[in-house]
Amino acid sequence: MPPRVWIVREWVALVLRLVVGGVWIVAGALKVLEPAQSVAAVRAYQILPSDLVSPVGQLLPVVEVVIGLMLVLGLLTRAAAVASAALFVVFIAGIVSVWVRGINIDCGCFGGGGANPDAASQYPWEIARDAALLAASLFLAWAPRSRVAADNVLFRPTAVTGGP
Repeated sequence: MPPRVWIVREWVALVLRLVVGGVWIVAGALKVLEPAQSVAAVRAYQILPSDLVSPVGQLLPVVEVVIGLMLVLGLLTRAAAVASAALFVVFIAGIVSVWVRGINIDCGCFGGGGANPDAASQYPWEIARDAALLAASLFLAWAPRSRVAADNVLFRPTAVTGGP
């Protein structure tokens, strides 16, 4: 691969890391501050058994913040990107599920959640947004490390391990 293409991919990866990581940090932080709302948002999807709603509603925002920080810092980037992609798949499936079942709720993506009579009109936008973030996460799972990343300090390529 020509060096110029490699450099462009590194910069694209850096920008995507910061964008996706920033989204996770903001989304998670808003929910960490209001755990009862986060639990209510999870409950509104009517997917999980009732005994799992509270633990998931309380743990999910913390997981989002951790994934976001890992992406922003470039720490274990590929693992964080895979976790990010998996969460976006789950979130897209959740939104599609409530849309198909005719349940009108705020997605709870950035706090809030619960009944919202106008929610169905937002579902296509929410799915498109999450699909774009899923695509970015998949790119990050595949892309080379960017120059500005904790991974480069902690896991420097050597003659033994190879690397770009």
